[in-house]
Amino acid sequence: MFFHIAGGATLGIWLYLLLGRGGFWRMHVSSPPGTLPPNVPRVVAVVPARNEADVVGLAIASLANQQYPGAWHIVLVDDASQDGTSETARSAASPARLTVIPGAALPPGWTGKLWAVSQGIRETARFSPDYLLLTDADVVHPHRGLSDLVSQAETGGYDLVSWMVTLRCETLAERALIPAFVFFFFLLYPPAWIRSERRSTAGAAGGCLLIRRAMLERIGGIARIRGALIDDCALARAVKQHGGRVWLGLRADARSIREYETFAEIGRMISRNAFTQLRHSGILLAVTAAGLAVTYVLPPVAAFAGSVFGLAAWASMCLAYAPVLRFYRRSLLWAPLLPLVATFYLGASIHSAVADWQGRGGMWKGRAQGRPR
Repeated sequence: MFFHIAGGATLGIWLYLLLGRGGFWRMHVSSPPGTLPPNVPRVVAVVPARNEADVVGLAIASLANQQYPGAWHIVLVDDASQDGTSETARSAASPARLTVIPGAALPPGWTGKLWAVSQGIRETARFSPDYLLLTDADVVHPHRGLSDLVSQAETGGYDLVSWMVTLRCETLAERALIPAFVFFFFLLYPPAWIRSERRSTAGAAGGCLLIRRAMLERIGGIARIRGALIDDCALARAVKQHGGRVWLGLRADARSIREYETFAEIGRMISRNAFTQLRHSGILLAVTAAGLAVTYVLPPVAAFAGSVFGLAAWASMCLAYAPVLRFYRRSLLWAPLLPLVATFYLGASIHSAVADWQGRGGMWKGRAQGRPR
Protein backbone atom coordinates (compact mmCIF):
# COMPACT_ATOMS: atom_id res chain seq x y z
CA MET A 1 0.00 0.00 0.00
CA PHE A 2 2.84 2.44 0.88
CA PHE A 3 4.53 2.08 -2.51
CA HIS A 4 1.17 2.35 -4.26
CA ILE A 5 0.51 5.69 -2.56
CA ALA A 6 4.11 6.85 -2.98
CA GLY A 7 4.03 5.92 -6.66
CA GLY A 8 0.86 7.95 -7.10
CA ALA A 9 2.51 10.96 -5.48
CA THR A 10 5.58 10.73 -7.71
CA LEU A 11 3.37 10.37 -10.78
CA GLY A 12 1.67 13.61 -9.79
CA ILE A 13 5.06 15.32 -9.57
CA TRP A 14 6.09 14.16 -13.02
CA LEU A 15 2.78 15.13 -14.58
CA TYR A 16 3.31 18.64 -13.19
CA LEU A 17 6.87 18.74 -14.54
CA LEU A 18 5.69 17.59 -17.97
CA LEU A 19 2.65 19.84 -18.20
CA GLY A 20 3.16 22.75 -15.83
CA ARG A 21 6.83 23.71 -15.85
CA GLY A 22 6.96 25.76 -19.04
CA GLY A 23 7.77 22.80 -21.30
CA PHE A 24 11.41 23.03 -20.14
CA TRP A 25 12.09 19.43 -21.18
CA ARG A 26 11.27 19.92 -24.87
CA MET A 27 14.75 21.35 -25.59
CA HIS A 28 13.71 23.62 -28.43
CA VAL A 29 16.75 24.60 -30.52
CA SER A 30 16.88 28.30 -31.38
CA SER A 31 16.84 29.38 -35.01
CA PRO A 32 17.91 32.74 -36.50
CA PRO A 33 15.03 35.16 -35.78
CA GLY A 34 15.42 37.57 -38.69
CA THR A 35 17.65 40.23 -40.19
CA LEU A 36 19.82 42.88 -38.60
CA PRO A 37 18.66 46.51 -38.52
CA PRO A 38 20.07 48.97 -41.11
CA ASN A 39 22.32 50.58 -38.50
CA VAL A 40 24.15 47.45 -37.42
CA PRO A 41 25.02 47.64 -33.70
CA ARG A 42 28.65 47.74 -32.59
CA VAL A 43 29.73 44.75 -30.49
CA VAL A 44 32.76 43.91 -28.38
CA ALA A 45 33.34 40.39 -27.08
CA VAL A 46 34.92 40.09 -23.62
CA VAL A 47 36.75 36.83 -22.89
CA PRO A 48 38.15 36.17 -19.39
CA ALA A 49 40.88 33.52 -19.49
CA ARG A 50 42.99 31.82 -16.85
CA ASN A 51 45.26 28.99 -17.99
CA GLU A 52 43.19 28.22 -21.10
CA ALA A 53 45.93 27.62 -23.67
CA ASP A 54 44.48 24.25 -24.66
CA VAL A 55 41.14 25.72 -25.78
CA VAL A 56 41.45 29.48 -26.22
CA GLY A 57 42.95 29.35 -29.73
CA LEU A 58 39.89 27.72 -31.28
CA ALA A 59 37.56 29.97 -29.30
CA ILE A 60 39.28 33.20 -30.39
CA ALA A 61 39.56 32.00 -33.98
CA SER A 62 35.81 31.36 -34.06
CA LEU A 63 35.19 34.92 -32.88
CA ALA A 64 37.73 36.39 -35.29
CA ASN A 65 36.02 34.63 -38.22
CA GLN A 66 32.53 35.91 -37.48
CA GLN A 67 30.44 36.91 -40.50
CA TYR A 68 29.16 40.10 -38.90
CA PRO A 69 28.54 43.19 -41.05
CA GLY A 70 28.95 45.72 -38.23
CA ALA A 71 31.91 46.96 -36.19
CA TRP A 72 33.12 44.48 -33.61
CA HIS A 73 36.21 43.61 -31.61
CA ILE A 74 37.51 41.05 -29.11
CA VAL A 75 39.04 41.84 -25.72
CA LEU A 76 40.72 38.98 -23.88
CA VAL A 77 41.71 39.46 -20.24
CA ASP A 78 44.56 37.16 -19.22
CA ASP A 79 43.99 36.45 -15.53
CA ALA A 80 47.53 35.53 -14.43
CA SER A 81 47.83 32.55 -16.76
CA GLN A 82 51.00 30.49 -16.62
CA ASP A 83 50.51 28.33 -19.72
CA GLY A 84 50.87 30.72 -22.64
CA THR A 85 47.19 31.66 -22.89
CA SER A 86 47.93 35.16 -24.23
CA GLU A 87 50.34 33.93 -26.89
CA THR A 88 47.90 31.26 -28.05
CA ALA A 89 45.09 33.80 -28.29
CA ARG A 90 47.24 36.29 -30.23
CA SER A 91 48.16 33.60 -32.74
CA ALA A 92 44.46 33.05 -33.51
CA ALA A 93 43.48 36.62 -34.46
CA SER A 94 45.06 39.78 -35.85
CA PRO A 95 45.85 42.75 -33.59
CA ALA A 96 43.21 44.72 -35.49
CA ARG A 97 40.57 42.29 -34.25
CA LEU A 98 41.94 41.26 -30.83
CA THR A 99 43.18 43.17 -27.80
CA VAL A 100 44.84 41.19 -25.01
CA ILE A 101 45.25 42.85 -21.61
CA PRO A 102 46.80 41.43 -18.43
CA GLY A 103 44.53 41.11 -15.45
CA ALA A 104 45.22 43.11 -12.30
CA ALA A 105 45.44 41.58 -8.83
CA LEU A 106 42.12 40.30 -7.50
CA PRO A 107 40.59 42.75 -4.99
CA PRO A 108 38.48 41.64 -2.02
CA GLY A 109 34.81 40.98 -2.70
CA TRP A 110 35.20 39.94 -6.33
CA THR A 111 35.25 36.52 -7.93
CA GLY A 112 38.18 35.98 -10.27
CA LYS A 113 36.06 35.66 -13.40
CA LEU A 114 33.95 38.76 -12.76
CA TRP A 115 37.01 40.85 -11.91
CA ALA A 116 38.51 39.83 -15.25
CA VAL A 117 35.23 40.58 -17.03
CA SER A 118 35.02 44.02 -15.38
CA GLN A 119 38.51 44.90 -16.64
CA GLY A 120 37.58 43.74 -20.12
CA ILE A 121 34.40 45.84 -20.08
CA ARG A 122 36.41 48.89 -19.02
CA GLU A 123 38.72 48.30 -22.01
CA THR A 124 35.73 48.19 -24.39
CA ALA A 125 34.85 51.83 -23.68
CA ARG A 126 37.17 53.03 -26.44
CA PHE A 127 35.11 51.09 -29.00
CA SER A 128 31.74 52.54 -27.81
CA PRO A 129 29.87 49.25 -28.26
CA ASP A 130 26.09 48.93 -28.30
CA TYR A 131 26.34 45.35 -27.08
CA LEU A 132 28.81 43.31 -25.08
CA LEU A 133 29.28 39.61 -25.77
CA LEU A 134 30.44 37.92 -22.56
CA THR A 135 31.79 34.53 -23.53
CA ASP A 136 34.08 31.86 -22.14
CA ALA A 137 37.51 30.87 -23.43
CA ASP A 138 36.34 27.34 -24.27
CA VAL A 139 33.32 28.27 -26.44
CA VAL A 140 33.55 27.90 -30.22
CA HIS A 141 30.98 30.08 -31.99
CA PRO A 142 29.30 29.40 -35.36
CA HIS A 143 30.25 31.78 -38.18
CA ARG A 144 26.97 33.69 -37.99
CA GLY A 145 26.60 33.37 -34.24
CA LEU A 146 27.16 37.04 -33.47
CA SER A 147 24.71 38.13 -36.17
CA ASP A 148 22.09 35.73 -34.83
CA LEU A 149 22.53 36.90 -31.24
CA VAL A 150 22.24 40.57 -32.15
CA SER A 151 19.31 39.85 -34.46
CA GLN A 152 17.55 38.00 -31.62
CA ALA A 153 18.03 40.96 -29.29
CA GLU A 154 17.00 43.58 -31.84
CA THR A 155 14.03 41.70 -33.28
CA GLY A 156 12.63 40.66 -29.92
CA GLY A 157 13.53 43.78 -27.98
CA TYR A 158 15.63 41.80 -25.51
CA ASP A 159 18.26 43.36 -23.26
CA LEU A 160 20.04 40.08 -22.60
CA VAL A 161 20.23 37.13 -24.98
CA SER A 162 22.00 33.92 -24.01
CA TRP A 163 22.63 30.51 -25.54
CA MET A 164 23.09 27.31 -23.63
CA VAL A 165 25.90 26.08 -25.85
CA THR A 166 26.35 22.40 -26.64
CA LEU A 167 28.66 20.89 -24.07
CA ARG A 168 31.23 18.28 -24.97
CA CYS A 169 29.75 14.77 -24.65
CA GLU A 170 32.33 12.16 -25.67
CA THR A 171 33.93 10.49 -22.65
CA LEU A 172 31.95 8.00 -20.57
CA ALA A 173 31.57 10.53 -17.76
CA GLU A 174 30.35 13.19 -20.19
CA ARG A 175 27.86 10.84 -21.85
CA ALA A 176 26.46 9.82 -18.49
CA LEU A 177 26.26 13.23 -16.81
CA ILE A 178 26.31 16.14 -19.27
CA PRO A 179 22.79 15.72 -20.75
CA ALA A 180 21.44 15.69 -17.20
CA PHE A 181 23.31 18.93 -16.44
CA VAL A 182 21.38 20.70 -19.21
CA PHE A 183 18.13 18.97 -18.20
CA PHE A 184 18.45 20.09 -14.57
CA PHE A 185 19.46 23.62 -15.58
CA PHE A 186 16.37 24.08 -17.74
CA LEU A 187 14.24 22.52 -14.99
CA LEU A 188 15.43 25.27 -12.64
CA TYR A 189 15.26 27.99 -15.31
CA PRO A 190 12.56 27.18 -17.89
CA PRO A 191 13.33 29.30 -20.97
CA ALA A 192 9.63 30.06 -21.55
CA TRP A 193 9.39 31.51 -18.04
CA ILE A 194 12.58 33.52 -18.51
CA ARG A 195 11.19 35.10 -21.67
CA SER A 196 7.88 35.92 -20.00
CA GLU A 197 7.49 39.45 -18.66
CA ARG A 198 4.83 38.13 -16.27
CA ARG A 199 7.27 35.90 -14.40
CA SER A 200 10.23 36.83 -12.24
CA THR A 201 12.23 33.74 -13.29
CA ALA A 202 15.58 34.87 -14.71
CA GLY A 203 18.47 32.81 -15.97
CA ALA A 204 21.27 32.79 -18.51
CA ALA A 205 24.18 30.63 -19.59
CA GLY A 206 27.46 32.43 -19.02
CA GLY A 207 29.33 30.72 -21.82
CA CYS A 208 27.53 32.88 -24.39
CA LEU A 209 25.72 35.98 -23.19
CA LEU A 210 24.96 39.17 -25.14
CA ILE A 211 23.87 42.23 -23.16
CA ARG A 212 23.04 45.79 -24.15
CA ARG A 213 25.66 48.14 -22.80
CA ALA A 214 22.97 50.65 -21.77
CA MET A 215 21.23 47.98 -19.69
CA LEU A 216 24.48 46.92 -18.06
CA GLU A 217 25.11 50.53 -17.07
CA ARG A 218 21.54 50.86 -15.79
CA ILE A 219 21.95 47.99 -13.33
CA GLY A 220 25.22 49.44 -12.01
CA GLY A 221 27.69 47.58 -14.20
CA ILE A 222 29.26 44.22 -13.57
CA ALA A 223 30.15 45.42 -10.06
CA ARG A 224 26.49 44.85 -9.20
CA ILE A 225 27.18 41.09 -9.13
CA ARG A 226 30.91 41.17 -8.32
CA GLY A 227 30.74 38.44 -5.67
CA ALA A 228 28.30 36.12 -7.46
CA LEU A 229 29.44 32.56 -8.16
CA ILE A 230 26.46 31.85 -10.42
CA ASP A 231 27.17 35.10 -12.22
CA ASP A 232 25.16 34.46 -15.39
CA CYS A 233 21.87 33.95 -13.55
CA ALA A 234 22.66 36.82 -11.16
CA LEU A 235 23.15 39.13 -14.14
CA ALA A 236 19.90 37.97 -15.76
CA ARG A 237 18.06 38.53 -12.49
CA ALA A 238 19.44 42.06 -12.18
CA VAL A 239 18.35 42.83 -15.75
CA LYS A 240 14.80 41.62 -15.10
CA GLN A 241 14.61 43.50 -11.81
CA HIS A 242 15.37 46.70 -13.72
CA GLY A 243 12.60 46.14 -16.24
CA GLY A 244 14.74 44.47 -18.91
CA ARG A 245 13.79 41.51 -21.06
CA VAL A 246 15.79 38.27 -21.06
CA TRP A 247 15.94 35.41 -23.57
CA LEU A 248 17.60 32.02 -23.10
CA GLY A 249 17.76 29.33 -25.75
CA LEU A 250 19.59 26.20 -26.85
CA ARG A 251 22.04 26.34 -29.75
CA ALA A 252 23.41 23.20 -31.37
CA ASP A 253 26.31 24.69 -33.34
CA ALA A 254 27.73 26.84 -30.54
CA ARG A 255 29.79 24.44 -28.50
CA SER A 256 32.09 24.16 -25.53
CA ILE A 257 35.27 22.21 -26.15
CA ARG A 258 36.22 21.84 -22.49
CA GLU A 259 36.89 18.17 -21.77
CA TYR A 260 35.84 16.31 -18.63
CA GLU A 261 37.58 12.94 -18.69
CA THR A 262 36.37 11.57 -15.36
CA PHE A 263 33.32 11.53 -13.14
CA ALA A 264 35.38 13.32 -10.48
CA GLU A 265 36.05 16.26 -12.81
CA ILE A 266 32.36 16.70 -13.55
CA GLY A 267 31.60 16.27 -9.87
CA ARG A 268 33.94 19.16 -9.05
CA MET A 269 32.34 21.28 -11.76
CA ILE A 270 28.89 20.70 -10.22
CA SER A 271 30.15 21.09 -6.67
CA ARG A 272 31.67 24.48 -7.41
CA ASN A 273 28.28 26.24 -7.46
CA ALA A 274 25.74 23.75 -6.12
CA PHE A 275 25.60 25.03 -2.54
CA THR A 276 25.47 28.61 -3.80
CA GLN A 277 22.38 27.62 -5.79
CA LEU A 278 20.92 26.48 -2.46
CA ARG A 279 21.75 29.87 -0.91
CA HIS A 280 24.27 28.26 1.44
CA SER A 281 21.40 26.80 3.46
CA GLY A 282 21.65 23.43 5.19
CA ILE A 283 17.85 23.38 5.39
CA LEU A 284 17.52 23.85 1.63
CA LEU A 285 20.12 21.12 1.12
CA ALA A 286 18.04 18.73 3.22
CA VAL A 287 14.87 19.69 1.37
CA THR A 288 16.65 19.23 -1.97
CA ALA A 289 17.92 15.81 -0.93
CA ALA A 290 14.41 14.76 0.03
CA GLY A 291 12.99 16.21 -3.19
CA LEU A 292 15.53 14.41 -5.38
CA ALA A 293 14.87 11.15 -3.55
CA VAL A 294 11.11 11.41 -3.98
CA THR A 295 11.18 12.72 -7.56
CA TYR A 296 13.90 10.54 -9.07
CA VAL A 297 14.69 7.57 -6.82
CA LEU A 298 11.25 6.65 -5.49
CA PRO A 299 9.59 5.99 -8.90
CA PRO A 300 11.82 2.99 -9.85
CA VAL A 301 11.74 1.72 -6.26
CA ALA A 302 7.94 1.85 -6.27
CA ALA A 303 7.85 0.26 -9.73
CA PHE A 304 9.97 -2.67 -8.60
CA ALA A 305 7.70 -2.99 -5.56
CA GLY A 306 4.79 -3.57 -7.93
CA SER A 307 3.22 -0.10 -8.08
CA VAL A 308 1.76 0.70 -11.48
CA PHE A 309 1.82 4.37 -10.50
CA GLY A 310 5.54 4.13 -9.75
CA LEU A 311 6.08 2.54 -13.16
CA ALA A 312 4.07 5.33 -14.81
CA ALA A 313 6.11 7.96 -12.96
CA TRP A 314 9.35 6.32 -14.10
CA ALA A 315 8.06 6.21 -17.66
CA SER A 316 7.11 9.92 -17.44
CA MET A 317 10.62 10.68 -16.22
CA CYS A 318 12.07 8.87 -19.22
CA LEU A 319 9.71 10.75 -21.54
CA ALA A 320 10.86 14.09 -20.13
CA TYR A 321 14.53 13.13 -20.39
CA ALA A 322 14.36 11.79 -23.94
CA PRO A 323 14.62 15.16 -25.82
CA VAL A 324 17.93 16.13 -24.22
CA LEU A 325 19.31 12.66 -24.95
CA ARG A 326 18.28 13.06 -28.59
CA PHE A 327 19.87 16.52 -28.70
CA TYR A 328 23.16 15.03 -27.49
CA ARG A 329 22.76 12.00 -29.78
CA ARG A 330 22.74 9.58 -26.91
CA SER A 331 20.81 6.32 -26.77
CA LEU A 332 17.40 6.51 -25.11
CA LEU A 333 18.56 3.56 -23.02
CA TRP A 334 20.23 6.18 -20.80
CA ALA A 335 16.80 7.54 -19.80
CA PRO A 336 15.93 4.90 -17.15
CA LEU A 337 19.29 5.60 -15.49
CA LEU A 338 18.35 9.20 -14.63
CA PRO A 339 17.69 8.23 -10.96
CA LEU A 340 21.34 7.15 -10.66
CA VAL A 341 22.51 10.37 -12.32
CA ALA A 342 20.34 12.43 -9.95
CA THR A 343 21.93 10.60 -7.02
CA PHE A 344 25.38 11.59 -8.34
CA TYR A 345 24.28 15.22 -8.55
CA LEU A 346 22.99 15.03 -4.99
CA GLY A 347 26.37 13.71 -3.86
CA ALA A 348 28.08 16.64 -5.61
CA SER A 349 25.72 19.05 -3.86
CA ILE A 350 26.56 17.55 -0.47
CA HIS A 351 30.26 17.82 -1.33
CA SER A 352 29.66 21.47 -2.26
CA ALA A 353 28.12 22.15 1.16
CA VAL A 354 30.98 20.46 3.00
CA ALA A 355 33.57 22.42 0.98
CA ASP A 356 31.74 25.65 1.76
CA TRP A 357 31.64 24.88 5.48
CA GLN A 358 35.39 24.21 5.35
CA GLY A 359 36.08 27.51 3.57
CA ARG A 360 36.90 25.89 0.22
CA GLY A 361 33.68 26.77 -1.60
CA GLY A 362 33.68 27.74 -5.27
CA MET A 363 37.12 26.27 -5.94
CA TRP A 364 38.12 27.02 -9.53
CA LYS A 365 41.50 27.46 -11.21
CA GLY A 366 43.26 27.31 -7.87
CA ARG A 367 41.03 29.88 -6.15
CA ALA A 368 38.46 29.33 -3.41
CA GLN A 369 35.63 31.72 -4.24
CA GLY A 370 33.08 30.90 -1.58
CA ARG A 371 31.38 33.25 0.83
CA PRO A 372 33.49 35.89 2.58
CA ARG A 373 34.36 34.73 6.07
